[in-house]
Amino acid sequence: MENDPSLPPVEPEELPRSRRIWRELFEILQTLLLAAVLYFAIDAVIGRERVQKISMEPTFEAGEILMVNKLAYKFGEFDYGQVITFHYPLDPSLDYIKRVIGLPGDVVDVQNGEVRVNGQLLYEPYISAAPEYEGSWNVPEGELFVLGDNRNPSADSHVWGFVPEENVIGKAIAVYWPISKIRAVSTPDIFAH
Repeated sequence: MENDPSLPPVEPEELPRSRRIWRELFEILQTLLLAAVLYFAIDAVIGRERVQKISMEPTFEAGEILMVNKLAYKFGEFDYGQVITFHYPLDPSLDYIKRVIGLPGDVVDVQNGEVRVNGQLLYEPYISAAPEYEGSWNVPEGELFVLGDNRNPSADSHVWGFVPEENVIGKAIAVYWPISKIRAVSTPDIFAH
């Protein structure tokens, strides 16, 4: 049915003031609830980790914040050269960032400033200096051998031992803070040369 053009247009009735306020509050509540759901959904998949010390220089500097894929090892396997975050085995309340060097069953040897895994020399363009320590480690099942990129001052597997796989939080995928340092975290082929 068409409106008669000779009559003034019909405006919808305005809602009473109290009802408008309740409607606006309901919309705000819906928005906040949706934001909370999205935050917790994203937090279940992506973690954040602040670089605290110099053990990963020159790859990461103290103060940088990393995005960490928490599902990387729920659906994938550990690989050589990946940067991981994990609960420190000697104090699980602390989280560390290191690079995977040895997988379960591997033999890691550090001699004469060189790192070898199962006799194969690693290609490590990311380290600050060759290691000045020596040793040999057999990586047990269910554990990882990790080293910092700043090899000599780094407290890592050569000092305190292996990281149980269940301690791993996830794989570092990007630096997102500070903004001037935003970049993806790549995994080099450490057996390339």
